[in-house]
Amino acid sequence: MNWTYWRRIPWVDSRAKFVARTRVGGRLLDLGTSDGSTLRHFAELRPDISFAAVDLNRPGLLPEGAEFATVDLETGPLPWPDEEFDSITCMHLIEHLRGSRALWSECARVLKRGGQLYVETPGPLSLTAKTITGPAAGSVTMNFYDDPTHTSLVPVAQMESDARDSGLQVSEKGKSRNWIFVMLYPLLALLRPNTRGRYVAKLHWMGWSHFVVALKGAGR
Repeated sequence: MNWTYWRRIPWVDSRAKFVARTRVGGRLLDLGTSDGSTLRHFAELRPDISFAAVDLNRPGLLPEGAEFATVDLETGPLPWPDEEFDSITCMHLIEHLRGSRALWSECARVLKRGGQLYVETPGPLSLTAKTITGPAAGSVTMNFYDDPTHTSLVPVAQMESDARDSGLQVSEKGKSRNWIFVMLYPLLALLRPNTRGRYVAKLHWMGWSHFVVALKGAGR
């Protein structure tokens, strides 16, 4: 779905709400950008922002003009100077790392004063969700252990602690949802039960992921 539709109603989606708060003409860094598709949605929502992305391999779907750096986020520093970005997003990355404290510190370093960080990861409901079977099997990770590269569940309390230890202040926390998908889920479950779209909507309906937003104070 094209995120230009969310420009007037960014509150409908947890990620869109965060990105919409980035200052006009600002810079956003996406950590663990995967195939780049989510960053392309961010560009649809906020074409005035300049983007940068990090992962182990360069993705094929980065927005036009986006910077890219190859970094092992478990060990390597970020290749940008201090206070470079207005916003940082880190979605479904930290559950793949053996440790993420260094990453939190690097985020705090490259974040501008007054900047914001969004970290999203699977929540406890992912531990008991049933693995998809049938025609849609493998299309969506429903159970945490469906993905063999997941190392450990990261509770909200741990993210809050890591943020504080890095000098950031948690301003918001909750379950990541798109409320349009939440409303569509019962209909998709009835009419399109064996599709990927049905299970994506279910993730939002059940609140499968949780997030925190952390701010860098002006005095840091």
